[in-house]
Amino acid sequence: MCTSLSYRDAVGKVYFGRTLELTVDLPYQIVWLPAGFATRSEIEGHPPVDFRARHGALTVTMPCRVPTADAPLGLDDFKVLEGLNEQGLTFSLLSYPAAAGTQRALTATQAVLSASDLGSWILGQFATVAEVKAALAGQPILLQPLAILGGVESPFHYVVHDASGAAVVIEFNRGEMSVYDNPVGVMTNGPEFPWHLTNLNNYTHLTNVDAPTASFGGYKAVQPDSGIATAALPASNTSVGRFVRAAFFAHFTEKAGTPDVAVRTLAHVMNNFDRARGVSIDYPNAGGGHMEVAGLEPEKGVTYATEFTSWTSLSDLDRKLFFIRDYQSLNFTSFDLGALASLTVPKVLPLKALNGGATDASETLKAVAAA
Repeated sequence: MCTSLSYRDAVGKVYFGRTLELTVDLPYQIVWLPAGFATRSEIEGHPPVDFRARHGALTVTMPCRVPTADAPLGLDDFKVLEGLNEQGLTFSLLSYPAAAGTQRALTATQAVLSASDLGSWILGQFATVAEVKAALAGQPILLQPLAILGGVESPFHYVVHDASGAAVVIEFNRGEMSVYDNPVGVMTNGPEFPWHLTNLNNYTHLTNVDAPTASFGGYKAVQPDSGIATAALPASNTSVGRFVRAAFFAHFTEKAGTPDVAVRTLAHVMNNFDRARGVSIDYPNAGGGHMEVAGLEPEKGVTYATEFTSWTSLSDLDRKLFFIRDYQSLNFTSFDLGALASLTVPKVLPLKALNGGATDASETLKAVAAA
């Protein structure tokens, strides 16, 4: 499962948070992609798409294949799951395992962008959601089998937010690409995004105002505590339940008066979607769906699958600050994109190397050897 949402402070500045949950821990890497960095996206049978980044971006990546002794991982093998660029544009990849389907054929003369490269393409090229939407209208994109996920074809939603608060969801549902404006700024997993919006019509009764008393005949009932307003929220960790809860928290959470308080407030909100190992488990012999992403190999020696929050990230879109913590940490480590802007070469730092250590790891990343 994955949950993403945007939050505004008292003056309307935008902050973005997301969690990433899987049943296994993957070798995530923090990667700085500087302005001017050249990328080639290739799909067999089509001319490649070459692009050079206009904006630097801090990203969280995973390898697209399993390395071997003869073919170690290179920078091109790291695909962007999450990121923030110097213009305050964010990109997020969220699991959507039911989206599989055959895409229509494209002529072999068309230069085609691999969906696996959407993150580096969007963060490197664009400053606003409007620019992304305009570019998507003219750029053919194809799904590509991912070796590290057992050959499945990019079973994901792609979510983009900018500093104005605009947001879109990009979906390849049964092979058809759709780009949806996202008026609630929230996304989880399947089903398709329009279904989630329609489902919100079932929750018009939600409010953050407690009803602490009620009368039943001659008896007056009184709540012994606060919080009864949230009783009508879905309780499960399903994507449907989390979407409703995320929309509730994003809308009703008190608007912070300063940026620092806003980041801490967003962290509190995202804590509601933090998932410990074993909270829910699935046995492979009990039926399908126990893996959030098809193709992931279960952990050795574990008889069940359990999704857990591999990492949580926060982005301050105005100040261009990125925060992240993994499952082993309770505290966030921050990166200041302003401090990284002078870097002209890519830098790679394993997420596990942070280990809840430095509060600000910008200098740590700058000191890493060029990738």
